[in-house]
Amino acid sequence: MELSELEKQIQIQFKDRDLLQTALTHRSYLNENRKWPLPHNERLEFLGDAVLELITTEYLYSHYPNPEGELTNFRSALVNYKMLSEIAADLDLENFILLSKGESKDIGRARQVILANALEALIGAIYLDGGFETVKKFIDEFVIKHLNQIMSDGQILDPKSKFQELAQEKLGVTPHYKVLAEWGPDHNKNFEVGVFIGEKQIATGKGPSKQEAEISAAENGLKVSEL
Repeated sequence: MELSELEKQIQIQFKDRDLLQTALTHRSYLNENRKWPLPHNERLEFLGDAVLELITTEYLYSHYPNPEGELTNFRSALVNYKMLSEIAADLDLENFILLSKGESKDIGRARQVILANALEALIGAIYLDGGFETVKKFIDEFVIKHLNQIMSDGQILDPKSKFQELAQEKLGVTPHYKVLAEWGPDHNKNFEVGVFIGEKQIATGKGPSKQEAEISAAENGLKVSEL
């Protein structure tokens, strides 16, 4: 699809279209298209992640008097990969992302991560092309608007926080996480992480990043009837 369609969707017209196209270029696409003139989107993703965190943090600080720990939970619920992938899907972002034939067949969690990363890269591109106020308006309109719904649905406490509260309530201790295994190429890493209370392993989880594997381990830990 034409990038102009996406610009209409996000209500932003880029001065530098190459930035927009780069935000939508997955590393796998370059492996199959060696002559593609633009880089992949991982540097923009790195930038966009920081911009997104700053703007959401500033909003939460300004609008909620809650202590830091609660604000951190609010932010985590708003900018985790599942929420970001849903926002990306609402913007039809997957119709514009350039992927290898193999990656384009991914489903489930792997697909969600690709979408979430592309949204962060898009945020980075908007910041570079249009400046702080432009990207702030985009994040306000397409990301922060979901906060009230998240709070009313009771999605604020992420699985790690829920598991920590449970462990502290029952045992008076804080769980910790350890990487048990990792595999796959750099652009498609997978991790297995264990959640422990003291020396006892309670559960394990897998994911495309250490953070997501920890969340999966915590989710599985919550299903254990006895800690």
